[in-house]
Amino acid sequence: MKNVFEQVDSNKRKSAAVVAVFAAVVAVSMYFLAMGMAAYAGGSGRIGGIGMIGVAMIVSGVMSLGGYWFSDRIVLGLSGARPADKRRDFQLFTVTENLSMAAGLPMPRLFVIDDTAPNAFATGRDPRHAAVCATTGLLAKLDRTELEGVIAHELSHVGNYDTRLMSVVTVLAGMVVLLGDWFLRMSWYGRGENQGDRGNQGDRGMGAIFIVIGLIFAILSPIVAQLIQLAISRRRELLADAAGVKLTRQPDGLARALVKINGDREPLEAANKATAHLYIMNPLKNRHDAIGWFAGLFNTHPPLKERLRQLNEMGAGI
Repeated sequence: MKNVFEQVDSNKRKSAAVVAVFAAVVAVSMYFLAMGMAAYAGGSGRIGGIGMIGVAMIVSGVMSLGGYWFSDRIVLGLSGARPADKRRDFQLFTVTENLSMAAGLPMPRLFVIDDTAPNAFATGRDPRHAAVCATTGLLAKLDRTELEGVIAHELSHVGNYDTRLMSVVTVLAGMVVLLGDWFLRMSWYGRGENQGDRGNQGDRGMGAIFIVIGLIFAILSPIVAQLIQLAISRRRELLADAAGVKLTRQPDGLARALVKINGDREPLEAANKATAHLYIMNPLKNRHDAIGWFAGLFNTHPPLKERLRQLNEMGAGI
């Protein structure tokens, strides 16, 4: 059984390990995909392969930069959120102010979604540009201790720079997807007419091997990258739970809040697949827990049982 400090450290180590595995998968995938494309084009592959990696990095980076830099405006606009009013949403303001001071973070901008489904999320590229958003259903259905657990969770996302981390992960995953798509297009439309005219028999044999390996990676690596990306998201949710309890010292408050949010069967109308991963719990109410562990691989959030087990362990250690 781990106390709150041990849970935070454990989640950080596991999160770092998953990120390291993700980086290794991306590096290996990019190498074989780039070498396969270069071999298909008929060259030795090294300069061409590096060039394809560079192009994919630029394209994926440009596509993700706007989303990262303006993430708060985009997400809040898509969600139909309004700026919170200090009189109308007094408890949200006071809870967030107190927890921000305790965490040593700047006071984030506060927003409210007028929807009776209870949920909340944090966004923004760094603590100075952060925003925390809660639904009216969350503010109405949670008591102050439960609300503190939720807001502490969201502030932990801000303090841990989870938005920045997931932006980097998205760029790397996007590079793999782009390279895989380009390779498959080359294999479908191109025929590598010149590859048999260049180099000796050994070079042609190595080129054929890279083409076959490249085809395998083009099909499998985008799927593997997405699965690991989702695993990183789930691990950061567990870390935010633990870090939030470290801030409030009240794991029972967050546990009760998660149970209430999970038990409410009303889907959040403002949420969609593009923004669902930001919320403290899946707002679409389309979970398929009964299918088993395989379906869980495609979830952005860890199962409620796992989150409650971690909170219970921390509660016993406080």
